[in-house]
Amino acid sequence: MGKGSIFIVSGPSGVGKGTVVKKAIERCDNVFLSVSCTTRAPREGEIDGVQYYFISKEEFEGRIKNNYFIEYERYVDNYYGTPALPVLKAIEEGKNVILEIEVGGARQAKKRYEDAVLVFVAPPSNEELKRRLLKRDEGNEVALAAVDKRIERAKEEYNFIEGYDYIIINDDVDLCTDRLLSIIKAENLRVRSNKKLIEKLHEL
Repeated sequence: MGKGSIFIVSGPSGVGKGTVVKKAIERCDNVFLSVSCTTRAPREGEIDGVQYYFISKEEFEGRIKNNYFIEYERYVDNYYGTPALPVLKAIEEGKNVILEIEVGGARQAKKRYEDAVLVFVAPPSNEELKRRLLKRDEGNEVALAAVDKRIERAKEEYNFIEGYDYIIINDDVDLCTDRLLSIIKAENLRVRSNKKLIEKLHEL
């Protein structure tokens, strides 16, 4: 078995990338989701160690100093970062690893892993993105106050799309999941992903 591949999935807050990634993992056996650390508070229904590892700002900054992260990013007043060891272990085991991270973190990770595949999940429109944010954060006054700030951040993120390998529109979550899985399957068929097979063919 060869090494696995890294798929970096980014997109603006509220676009639904977390749901798409979750559905993709449910439908694909050989995929490992890297769980990020964050300093933001858990949303309703989120579980520590499942969606994120929720830690304090002080603890996060201490881990930065200890080179704990593959990448990290500050987004809307909170830190997000990808622990290195679980990702490296999964790759060695031949698994496909999905990193659901922001554009700044994606650029950091790409520098470290040149073969990483970057996928940007985009909304059908900014109007639809705002509608989803308002629906998701309904009843949370603090989150609602940040909606316009998140829309402006999304517009900034669009400036980095051309640095990605693929863009998929989340107009329908099941169709968007199909598109992500198609990318994973296609990338797994690349010559660089099948070096062990090629070595065996040469032995015949």
